Amino acid sequence: MSFEKLGVIKQLLSAIKDLGYEKPTTVQSRAIPLVLAKSDVFATAQTGTGKTAAFGLPMLQRLRNVTPQARVLRGLIIAPTRELSIQIYEDLRGYAKNMTLNIAVLVGGKDLESQQKILKEGVDIVIATPGRIMEHIDKGLNVSNIEIFVLDEADRMLDMGFMKEIRKIHPLLPKRHQTLLFSATYSDKVRKLSKLILRKPEFIETSKKNSTVDAINQVAYMVDTEKKAPLLAYIIGSRNFRQVLVFTRTKASADELVLELKKDGLKCGIIHGDKTQANRLKTLNEFKEGKTKVLVATDIASRGLDIEELPFVINYELPSVPEDYVHRVGRTGRAGREGMAISLIDVYEKHDIRDIERLIGMKIPQETIEGFEPDPNVRRRDQDEVKLKSEHKKAEVKRIRKAYVKPDKNKKETSYKKPVTTKKRKTTKRG
Repeated sequence: MSFEKLGVIKQLLSAIKDLGYEKPTTVQSRAIPLVLAKSDVFATAQTGTGKTAAFGLPMLQRLRNVTPQARVLRGLIIAPTRELSIQIYEDLRGYAKNMTLNIAVLVGGKDLESQQKILKEGVDIVIATPGRIMEHIDKGLNVSNIEIFVLDEADRMLDMGFMKEIRKIHPLLPKRHQTLLFSATYSDKVRKLSKLILRKPEFIETSKKNSTVDAINQVAYMVDTEKKAPLLAYIIGSRNFRQVLVFTRTKASADELVLELKKDGLKCGIIHGDKTQANRLKTLNEFKEGKTKVLVATDIASRGLDIEELPFVINYELPSVPEDYVHRVGRTGRAGREGMAISLIDVYEKHDIRDIERLIGMKIPQETIEGFEPDPNVRRRDQDEVKLKSEHKKAEVKRIRKAYVKPDKNKKETSYKKPVTTKKRKTTKRG
């Protein structure tokens, strides 16, 4: 199957050919004809399978007829993070380079007034985060002419608490519009959202729920907590990793890890919520260009990072939510390429890895590296957990045990002797 046979027009075919697109992925081959047919779509597909082109190409094709003198907003794409919104914007601009469509991205961290000026000049398609699009709607942005409404990474949006914004936006759209819902994982929340906003949708499921891409080799190395940073530096150095994305659970861990890796002579970049948007984009570009070897990030970067041929992802700490593991490792092994996902597991994360294995439906091999073997005598001591259990410990119920009397061989039945108690019976005095 080719993009041409899917019904993609020449302007788009020429653009994606220049971008190196040869054959459509499974989700693209299934979604593109449905979107062109104006059907609502509910698609769950693994991260890195080409979802942006799956909705972006047919969306551009459907909205290609433009009246420059009277441009109105006809396409709206909502994404959970600034990074993902910007990535979608860059992809769509690449696809639409032979077209006259105006595309804008609206994210936080940018001046609201300058964005309003762009909108007033006339925009056909907007990519935005939920909070920022609501700000523009409150300022008077008209969404009553929307023809295609896309929710990308819907599961992540719900995890981040954006259900309220989606509920506010949806009633403002015209009754007859097309809705496309794309999600990397499948959950009860996503299913409920689909029932709320989709009308007789076509379902696309390109793989089993919450699975990771087959092209990704996964392994977990057991190590003591204090040896994690030295082990990470050893792996990167000894295996000559030229480009590696490292995930931590918290901003504090990311800051501490970067300091340790720099001591080992590794050029590092860092992305987390305390960094400005300009700083994060600069750091990401330096990583893409190969100026830095290691990019340390919190889960803010587990979605929306599209780095061609990224070979390695390392979980320095496992995510607090098992579903985020799927998105982290999905940064590698994209578009059918091979990738490797390494997790460093200490005694506190043994249970977390089991939760992840249950989610993805496979066992992750657990190994050790010579010189970094965990101390077998180290035991997990979670004081908070112990304290919590003690506070909720049920009061012991005292039971009077019946005294056991050895049975007489001549008697068939076993006899029990009622225990003697000295406790006085309560009486009520009568006056």
